[in-house]
Amino acid sequence: MPIVHLIHGYLGVGKTTFARRLEREIRAVRFSPDEWLTRLYGDDPPAERFDDFMTRVFDIANEQWRAVVRCGADVILDYGFWTRSWRDAARAGAAELGADVRLYALSCPEELARHRIQERNRNLRGSVFVADATYDALKSRFLPLQADELTGVVHVDTTGAAVRCPE
Repeated sequence: MPIVHLIHGYLGVGKTTFARRLEREIRAVRFSPDEWLTRLYGDDPPAERFDDFMTRVFDIANEQWRAVVRCGADVILDYGFWTRSWRDAARAGAAELGADVRLYALSCPEELARHRIQERNRNLRGSVFVADATYDALKSRFLPLQADELTGVVHVDTTGAAVRCPE
């Protein structure tokens, strides 16, 4: 049975680094929409077009990961899953396809996340530029996992070591 691996976390916590490592370890197809966005629209798309561009990228990525799961392969969704409704939709989509879901919650101290983003901004290579003001402005959109979502979650610390949450 294929597994849909959901990567949850805010900006700069190491989601893509973890997703790449997971991809190598489990032989899954990774979907990292920021990489697609930068190839199509550049690493600093205009703010007024950003949501439209991301919607287009996610529409394509969502079609493709479902096709991969229908072929029986695991996928890694390096999406962030900032809202409960987004996580629920992914879970429902996986269930419709007969796939299991594994949710990874990544976090780190904010100071480290900001430092990682500043370092990444110096050499973007497939990442989207994130200004300090953008980091702050987007915080209100990020909703942590709720208590009923915590069973079976794999929590990942700042070094990338996976630790299974007690059930």
